[in-house]
Amino acid sequence: MGLATTEKELAGKAARFLKAELKRADVTYADLAKRLEAHGLTETEASIANKLSRGTIAATFFLATLAALGREGMRLEEV
Repeated sequence: MGLATTEKELAGKAARFLKAELKRADVTYADLAKRLEAHGLTETEASIANKLSRGTIAATFFLATLAALGREGMRLEEV
């Protein structure tokens, strides 16, 4: 099984991956917004919820979220 066949599919996978990581780390959207400030991103609980529900995630948001969760690495197969 490959990473994705369309941009929309890839965006959906990325959003689901981040949601799962947040749940696994027991981090709320409000907590994430505070943590993202340390990585130079200004987000609100609502803006995070909107991005993840729409599946419109910039690479900077994706990477900053992983950093905010303390993830030091990942494999594409995880997404």
